[in-house]
Amino acid sequence: MHNSKLSSFQFALNRRKFLKYGSLALGTGLLSACVGTSNSTTNAGSTSSTTFSKLNKVILGTSWFAQAEHGGFYQAVATGLYQKHGLDVSINMGGSQVNGNQLLMAGTIDFKMGYAIEAIKAIESGLPKITVAAMFQKDPQALLTHPNAGNDRFEDLKGKKILLSTIAHTTFWPFLKQKYGYSDSQIGVYTFNVGSFVADKSLVQQGYITSEPHKIEQEGGFKPVELLMANHGYTPYSSTIETKRELVESNPDLVQRFVDASIKGWYSYLEDPAPANVLIKQDNPEMTDEQLAHSLSKIKEYGIVKSGDAETFGIGAMTQERWTQIYTDMVEAKVFNPNVNYQEAFTLDFVNKSVDAYV
Repeated sequence: MHNSKLSSFQFALNRRKFLKYGSLALGTGLLSACVGTSNSTTNAGSTSSTTFSKLNKVILGTSWFAQAEHGGFYQAVATGLYQKHGLDVSINMGGSQVNGNQLLMAGTIDFKMGYAIEAIKAIESGLPKITVAAMFQKDPQALLTHPNAGNDRFEDLKGKKILLSTIAHTTFWPFLKQKYGYSDSQIGVYTFNVGSFVADKSLVQQGYITSEPHKIEQEGGFKPVELLMANHGYTPYSSTIETKRELVESNPDLVQRFVDASIKGWYSYLEDPAPANVLIKQDNPEMTDEQLAHSLSKIKEYGIVKSGDAETFGIGAMTQERWTQIYTDMVEAKVFNPNVNYQEAFTLDFVNKSVDAYV
């Protein structure tokens, strides 16, 4: 779940779940639509050179209200990349009251944005879903502190009040406790409103590096200190693509086309975000050009999408070694049962083609 500031208007937006870009689909039951193809004169047989006479209808569920952190997916809609890959994609906007796992398991959506830690925990719970790509090599989650307050390092925050959302208690907080010796007595409640933090110089709060710092600067007139966990040993992939294991087994070609088009959408968004931003603002009228620009600048500055393995294997890259590290770190932090078969949480079959395959 993305940790953006919520206003009463945004909560009202939560009732508007579907973006109808193209035909509205009703889930995996429609994925059996026939696809006719004819190959062009070059690269015969590749998705990029195939003409589709009928499109597969697909719904993607995002993790939060429409924003730049979803930009690559919206870009693939806006620029026709999904259509070029034989897909008619609708986007189902997420929010605090939207349970993506329930929607996925019920067949209401076909793919959802996920998170590596939650993917492994789903295996513990017996949910038959699987991660097929990781759009964010770095989780944008950070701790934010006031400048000139003596809280410039993670090591300085022991014993300090830290405002956290409920989901943090089972994701990054156990990691921080294990690594830096924090205790649960430090926890305060983060309500997705930066007002309390702005008013109290002694407070620390969680936040996406791409979102809350801009809101804090707007409301408080200062730039917070940004402590990005991913640059300090926090390894989970974020903004992953998840689907039901059944779909991977029954229609891997469709999964591949969705992954490829989404990856290309992210490359396109990083170069020219304008097409996607139009759609993002249509669904989320409170989203401003300034916030979109800030978010994209932070995505680039911190290498959220293009860093590490993605620099060689392409956006969306995942490796066995990285998943093993995520599992090992979170077992040490007592997030996972050490007996969970974490390998069931992901497959590398649809990624790691190299940068040249996508650009």
